[in-house]
Amino acid sequence: MNDTKAPARPWLRAALALSGWPALAATQLPDGAPPRWIPVLLFVLLGPGCALLLPLPRGLRPAARLEALALAAPLSLSLATLAATALFLVRGFSATVFLTSLAAFCTVVAPLPALPLPAATRGAVERRPRRTKRVKPAAGDGR
Repeated sequence: MNDTKAPARPWLRAALALSGWPALAATQLPDGAPPRWIPVLLFVLLGPGCALLLPLPRGLRPAARLEALALAAPLSLSLATLAATALFLVRGFSATVFLTSLAAFCTVVAPLPALPLPAATRGAVERRPRRTKRVKPAAGDGR
């Protein structure tokens, strides 16, 4: 028997792993065209953060899902800032190198397990409501 579990939502992991490459390909379109900057903007804003935080385990409350989405953008922008700063420091910044480094990061990180979320560790897993027992009044209670 094989005890290894299949990764959760493999299609989502594959989409996140490949998300940067269409954004990089879009840079070949004419300057200023919306089909060029929209995919790049969306990828830089959400791609690396989603690759680190998704897919979430099943059964999380909406608060944990919202937390992941709220953290994806700042995390992505932080990683983009670190990558851009490093490229500027080595005098190697260009849009192509910048997007290639972020796309490669997403490709490597997406198949790995997602980062744990604080809400998920604080009991954000949905619980079934407990059934309460009805308390029968005592015989001499008079109610």
